[in-house]
Amino acid sequence: MITRRQLLGGVGALAGAGALAGCSPTGAPPGADTLQFWHLLSGGDGVTMQSLLDRINESQDDYFVRPTVLEWGTPYYTKLAMAGSGGRAPEAAIMHSSRVPGYVPGGLLDPWDTGRLAELGVSRDTFTGPMWNNSLVGDQLYSVPLDAHPFMMFSNREVLRQADVLEDGGFPAVSTPQDFVDVLREITAAAPEHGLSYGFIGDGAQMWRLFYTLYAQHGAEMSFPQGGSAQIDDEAAVESLRLMSQLVDGEIASSQGTIDAGIAEFSAGSSGLLFSGVWELPPMQDAGIDVNIEMIPPVFGQHAVYADSHAFVLPHQQDPDPEKREDTYAFVAELLKNSFDWAGAGHIPAYVPITEDPQYDELQPQANYAGAADHIVYDPKSWFTGSGANFQADFGQVVQDSIRGGDGFQEAVDGLRSMVDAILAEPNPVDPEGTWNP
Repeated sequence: MITRRQLLGGVGALAGAGALAGCSPTGAPPGADTLQFWHLLSGGDGVTMQSLLDRINESQDDYFVRPTVLEWGTPYYTKLAMAGSGGRAPEAAIMHSSRVPGYVPGGLLDPWDTGRLAELGVSRDTFTGPMWNNSLVGDQLYSVPLDAHPFMMFSNREVLRQADVLEDGGFPAVSTPQDFVDVLREITAAAPEHGLSYGFIGDGAQMWRLFYTLYAQHGAEMSFPQGGSAQIDDEAAVESLRLMSQLVDGEIASSQGTIDAGIAEFSAGSSGLLFSGVWELPPMQDAGIDVNIEMIPPVFGQHAVYADSHAFVLPHQQDPDPEKREDTYAFVAELLKNSFDWAGAGHIPAYVPITEDPQYDELQPQANYAGAADHIVYDPKSWFTGSGANFQADFGQVVQDSIRGGDGFQEAVDGLRSMVDAILAEPNPVDPEGTWNP
């Protein structure tokens, strides 16, 4: 973790950020405001984002959005924190929604004016409840979601058909963990390799995504109050770990599976199911898999799916230009309203009018799982959680042995609580005095 002093001291390093970043060519119309926009999107996501930006830049002459693409992970979030702490930040940036709560206490982000957004057609009513609520810190809106990218169950319909379990084009309805395991064994018997591809070895993020999905199916929540103790439902946590262990028994899924091996196995047609994020949809389609995607069945009672979102934020500026700030609102609203193509990468567009458009029904299999946006759960809000944070890797180290060994589940939960409590006892590094009050 970095301290606020280190953040402030590192602002000067941003002068060289452009050398590390990919920027669009200069093309601002005469007199137009230039909006600096940082994001971490690469590969197919980066290409799609650039096409959306090109359309916006070509459609009007009031402003020109100039993107800077920075390396995903710690490098990106460190640079963004330094920019916000120095007050010399870009007009807009993309963050994972789960990381936003950690940036607000240190004054690294500015809140959005919900009234101004509403004038532009962006409001609570244009997002699902989980997405909007997760964007609030205290009673203020600090992020505007572009999408949801949930952790889902991919199925190879050809393998499910051979196993005689395909129902209505998807996985059969099951309501208990044992029913789920029984169907997985039927798929395993028909699959060339495993019934399920699930990579988890050495990958805390993969373990956390499945664990928190199953945990939330219990209707349970976690909370990590600063200076307090982790609030964890032991029974829900133990049952979730036990089911995870049953799945990676070496028959249903490999007991030594990595994410790369799991993706390769499924894309080769050697398994019936894959647990992963929706961003894996394009390569599966390219591989010719007759693929469907749906939420992991609610075997513990409630529909729930772990997810994160790419979201627009306003990095803190000491003296924001009023015209550029106004243009930033217009830019974000325009992009959201024209984000249909964002679904091509598997993401669920956050702007509800997009997924409710009849045209979206023709997009398959994306239309089949758009409803997952109503059931997503995000990381517990804290400064140390979220995509790319150390917390998920540390979680994996605590629970991996119990998942592989098939026992010690309560000990793993106790270890998780001890780990979180130790972090909670330390000050938030961007607000060490605890002066921020939501």
